[in-house]
Amino acid sequence: MTATTSKATSALPNFYEGIQYFGEAPPEFETYGVTPVIESGKTAIANPEEPAAVYQTLLTADALRYLTLQITGSKASGHPGGFASQAEAYAALVMLGYKNIITEVGHHAPGFYSAMFLDRSLEDMGIYTVQQLCDRFREKHGLLGHLSGYIPGILAPAGPLGQGQHFAMAAALLYKDKLFPFTVGDGGLGEPYVMSSMAHFHTAYPGVTNFLPVLVWNGYSQEHHSMVSIKTNEQMMSYWHGNGFEEVVLVDAKDFDDKDQAGDYVDSTAFSFAQRLAFTQAVLLGIDEAARSALSGKLTVFIIKQLKGAGVHARGAKSHNLYPKDTLDAPHIVNALKERALPLEAWQIVRTNCERAGGGPAAKTVVTEFEYPLPDLGELPLEEYAVGGDPKVSTTAMGLLVAKVGQIDENFLVTNADGNEASGIGNINQALKIIHPTTDDLYNQAPGGQVYEPLNEDACAGLAAALSLMGARSLWCSYESFAINGLPIWQTVTQAMAELRRPTPSTITLFTAGALEQGRNGWTHQRPEIEAYFAAMMRNGNVFPLFPPDANSIQVCYDWALTTKNKGIVITASKSPLPIRTTFNMTRHGLQDGAVVLQEVAGDKQVVFAVIGDMTLIPVFEAAAFLETEGIGVKIVSVINPRRLYRPHDTSWDTCAEPDGGFIDDEKFAELFAGDALIGVTGGAAAMLEPVMLRSVCKRDTFAWRRGETTASAGELMAFNGLTAEALTKRAIELVH
Repeated sequence: MTATTSKATSALPNFYEGIQYFGEAPPEFETYGVTPVIESGKTAIANPEEPAAVYQTLLTADALRYLTLQITGSKASGHPGGFASQAEAYAALVMLGYKNIITEVGHHAPGFYSAMFLDRSLEDMGIYTVQQLCDRFREKHGLLGHLSGYIPGILAPAGPLGQGQHFAMAAALLYKDKLFPFTVGDGGLGEPYVMSSMAHFHTAYPGVTNFLPVLVWNGYSQEHHSMVSIKTNEQMMSYWHGNGFEEVVLVDAKDFDDKDQAGDYVDSTAFSFAQRLAFTQAVLLGIDEAARSALSGKLTVFIIKQLKGAGVHARGAKSHNLYPKDTLDAPHIVNALKERALPLEAWQIVRTNCERAGGGPAAKTVVTEFEYPLPDLGELPLEEYAVGGDPKVSTTAMGLLVAKVGQIDENFLVTNADGNEASGIGNINQALKIIHPTTDDLYNQAPGGQVYEPLNEDACAGLAAALSLMGARSLWCSYESFAINGLPIWQTVTQAMAELRRPTPSTITLFTAGALEQGRNGWTHQRPEIEAYFAAMMRNGNVFPLFPPDANSIQVCYDWALTTKNKGIVITASKSPLPIRTTFNMTRHGLQDGAVVLQEVAGDKQVVFAVIGDMTLIPVFEAAAFLETEGIGVKIVSVINPRRLYRPHDTSWDTCAEPDGGFIDDEKFAELFAGDALIGVTGGAAAMLEPVMLRSVCKRDTFAWRRGETTASAGELMAFNGLTAEALTKRAIELVH
């Protein structure tokens, strides 16, 4: 196909402005390319076997390749190769009317942006022309390097590999009449949890199959051959069958190659035009077959096998990303663009089909562009225990409320890696039942339950966070020490929530059995570094770690969390019976002010203990009792909501969707923490105390976790980490004198 440089773009409609090259009409364009095959008022092609449908699907694939290369070339940066190798599959999905398309591959971003541009979704962010598309790529408030919920029509974030299936499965649960395809790269297939998470989901929800993995099997990952590149087609199909997939539809470009390309992975754009159409038809029919299969109750995968970089500037791993030398003026980029160049008439046909497909632009039709309807929870049955009364288990008190939420909201899901009973929340299992094909009353399990328990923290965090992102309520429960394995996707989702254009329920977690309770289990169970992650994430502005000091407080914390939107709420509490130290009203103030005073005794000098956690209060109260005998005043402050203790300019709260600008002023901070000395105490990472230490102006010190050790009791483990009444007393006296 020859190409010419575009001139006189000012005479073109806005859509075309900025297209660098236009080409001659491909063969038989007058026959199959003049009239849009998706008719006005329709949402998809009528027949995937119709020659015009195949022809225009190929035009769409080439348009996607062209735009992907031009927008990345405009910044000499970005990733065109992976998306290019599956352009026919994406085009086929769109032409068949499926637009709820998700990906795990952040490097497919420029291809997805090209698709959103073609169907006019990006007009919602002021992008009307190809020039604007290029100008806004990889710019702030523009088209980010990896996919984000900030972009109209994009259903979910992408970047960390091995996560796309969670979003697709969550959406499939909530919208059982729609198809949710998601692309997964053959490099990403090597991530540890992709297959196991889908296998557990399918066992738990055998009737929910309306998510469709689209494996992009192109032979390469980012910088080398993919580890599955040596598999034969039969082996790859057996792999998916062996992991529970009933239908495996594989289309291999090699079967259509009439140019004798070397190797198992070939580039369909090098075929004769007739064979390009034959390959495109196979993909279109294969996608149609796979989609129908997935929607009819069969676990299905579609595999497109084509060389990475097909139709762009390079092939194999060398096509993965652009470098500073890969500009729009570079000869190899120019030549690649000219190869893919389409005539004006073809661009208009593609544009019209993409806009009509699925009932309109993705930004107006995909499920995440609408707020998901939720039942009103009303007033939850909180039970207030008497201060100073019998010790209570915080997690158990919260479990009663969780059960009530599930009974009201049938879409509510609790996830835990097989540990609710061990965390003191067996009452959740009793009320809501563990989802399992085997009914067993002894273990509170039955089909149709609302407790999802894979032995896989990624799957727990992934499905819970994805459900929140898609608009539903959920709760991820874990031991603090194990939750680190599920944190990456939770972190991804909370960042995405900060950028969403719609309100969605906050993603809420409950982490129990902190390091202090895990002494007998050895150092492998003592990993409080996750608190340092959350401490850092507080500066995002939409992440709120909560540390209720007792069973009253945790109920108020959870009740509040359920009212919030677009946030990450982390509740950390012990599973041991502990004293009741607060009233409901005290925690309500603590949530608003960040902290609450538990005890205050006057003296000549005053030491303030800023305490994070519940079990850590035990040695602090012991130290306070001794200091009182020495005539030293003591104030014990429970830090419940440390995010409130930052100053407004410390976080990015004002850039968040559903912004929360609640911070205490200096006067209130002084009322809580002013004294002659301040000692921060936590059984986790010292970083969580940063908001207090940042603002305090008195002499101060920190007592925090050092490392794990095998011990017989929590007290012994605290002693190993220097968290004893004796050590606290000694340091307090030193500071005030």
